[in-house]
Amino acid sequence: MINRPPKDGAGCALYVAPLEAPVSLTVSWRRRSAPEVLEVLEAPERPEQHADAAGIQPGLAARMDFSVKKLASDAGVFFTRAVQFTEEKLGQAEKTELDAHFENLLARADTTKNWTEKIFRQTEVLLQPNPSARIEEFLYEKLDRKIPSRATNGELLGQYMLEAATDFGPGTPYGSTLIKVGECQRRLGGAEREFMQTASVAFLGPLRNFLEGDWRTISKERRLLENRRLDLDACKTRLKKAKAAEAKAACLPLIGYEIILYSFCASSLASAPLATPDFQETRPRNYVLSASAAALWSEEVDKAEQELRVAQTEFDRQGEVTRLLLEGIGSTHVNHLRCLHEFVEAQAVYYAQCHQYMEDLQKELGRFQNIFAVNTSFGSPSAGSPGADALRVEEVKPPPAGTRKAKVLYDYDAADTSELSLLADELITVYTVPGMDPDWLVGEKGNQKGKVPVTYLELLS
Repeated sequence: MINRPPKDGAGCALYVAPLEAPVSLTVSWRRRSAPEVLEVLEAPERPEQHADAAGIQPGLAARMDFSVKKLASDAGVFFTRAVQFTEEKLGQAEKTELDAHFENLLARADTTKNWTEKIFRQTEVLLQPNPSARIEEFLYEKLDRKIPSRATNGELLGQYMLEAATDFGPGTPYGSTLIKVGECQRRLGGAEREFMQTASVAFLGPLRNFLEGDWRTISKERRLLENRRLDLDACKTRLKKAKAAEAKAACLPLIGYEIILYSFCASSLASAPLATPDFQETRPRNYVLSASAAALWSEEVDKAEQELRVAQTEFDRQGEVTRLLLEGIGSTHVNHLRCLHEFVEAQAVYYAQCHQYMEDLQKELGRFQNIFAVNTSFGSPSAGSPGADALRVEEVKPPPAGTRKAKVLYDYDAADTSELSLLADELITVYTVPGMDPDWLVGEKGNQKGKVPVTYLELLS
């Protein structure tokens, strides 16, 4: 119960009301965290009492109570981290900086992730240019189902050529050529399929494992490290504020957490100075005195220092775990280097097979091409001058404009006496004469002379 000051108390600016009973009523304005508020609200009675009254099992009530406390605690931690993060962005709070070596590890990890992701995506495009097919394979992989077999573009082209040759007639020149080219395309498609499978296992697989496995673990630990850093900086801020309040409270020992009742007499409100109550008086009166603010802030500082030590320990432990994972990026580079060598080896084998298949096909089509060229060049009256069909190669002479050197790319067997047989990598002299087909040249080597196909030569000068 609070009494008014006596009327004869002129000049008394500060009055502490006496109590009729040894019970004091104080109101605390100290900020409390969410768990503390929850404990105060739940302190008068236990949840089991309400559970028994409502017919709920005590164990279930305890779990519900624990869930509510945990939810409130998590909400408080999240709010504290959000405040700390916002103040750091606004420049109102200090931020714990990592050492230079740790920052270099983080930068190298980010660079590795970014470029690995780009190389992985582009390699997928190289192996499977069709985006619809890539999406389908991705869905099958996520559903843990076997990817259906799909013919390659080369295999489809070869199949169409073989079916067309059946309709045109395998005995016709066009039909027989379609069969040869179609079979070659099917072999090229088969080589492409083998290359795709090898590259997927040897190169794409390790890259995918890094992105979906190791990098996810690193990202998770980095997020935990960032949370620990926010907690640490929040504890540092709390300790700094507590020390500042303690130093300020040391100058005002009578101002604490409790409400101090002030009363001023009407006669001296404007002129009387503040007076300090006489604590040496011997009158039998009980006073509601404020607890020393310095002592309370000292307790708050001790608590903040303890929380800071715990936060520092957790931050150091998480930093060591994250550092070990980041240093493992070096071994990831070594593994990716080995996979890159295997990818290049698979490409070399694939392109060597393709080159060999095309070289064999060109040899098979060379004789027919020569016959076709001879028929169109010398057998058609419209090809060249009126006397082109009677052109005798052994009688022609080099033109006044001069001759050129050429390197033979492939072996060539002469179809008749007017042609010149060639061996790969040998050098010959070539020139053209009026009336010849542009796909042919006159070639000379030693005392031999004859027509040679331009596609088998590489002109040097």
